[in-house]
Amino acid sequence: MLVLVALLVFALWFPSPLGQLAGGLRLFWTIVGVDLVCGPLLTLLLYRSTKTRLALAVDYSLIALLQLAALAYGLQTLAHARPLAQVFEVDRFRLVSYADIAEPDVQNLPPWAQPWRAGALRTLGLREAESASERLQSFGSSLSGVDAGQWPSRWQDYAMNRKQVRERSKTLAALRAAHPTYVDVIEKAVAEAMANIEPGETREADNLRWLPLVSRTSLDWVVLLDPQTLRIRAYAPLDGF
Repeated sequence: MLVLVALLVFALWFPSPLGQLAGGLRLFWTIVGVDLVCGPLLTLLLYRSTKTRLALAVDYSLIALLQLAALAYGLQTLAHARPLAQVFEVDRFRLVSYADIAEPDVQNLPPWAQPWRAGALRTLGLREAESASERLQSFGSSLSGVDAGQWPSRWQDYAMNRKQVRERSKTLAALRAAHPTYVDVIEKAVAEAMANIEPGETREADNLRWLPLVSRTSLDWVVLLDPQTLRIRAYAPLDGF
């Protein structure tokens, strides 16, 4: 069972490096730990050679039910924590999960972003607030820790924000200058970006751009962007601020 959960987590919901970015690795190992407690350890504690077969069958059935309940709760938690979108937000990207969505705006979540839907992470843009009330709502929610990218009603096609992304993104030289002691980390991300090329994209590593990437569990990541398409081509565990 845990093998199937691992495949779901690492192949579908939290492909590398999203497991580290969004806390999927920590949640998975928590599920493994709980499963070990509810299974083998409880069996060891409850087993008595003097018990009848019926009593042992009841014990094992209860343990199995506890394991299934714990697994179901763990999967629900993982489904709510899995990244749905990476939203461009003024000068950064924000990794958004179902658990991050502003509660009053859950009804505006598109069908593909429901927690149990299978699908790849999407890159989205963010429209400006269109009215005074929406601007006030955005300001108030940001004070309580809910940022604009967490409101699905503000999401829009990424292409509509490419001008802002281009203007806000920084050169690879600036990233290297900001982190002179993390050359290996930067070069690894650059190599990944160079291996992830689509038609019309640059083959010159020095032309790559970057922006910070934040999530509910981390502020210390950046994305490497193609200078032509502005597609995210790689990630690096570096402070972008």
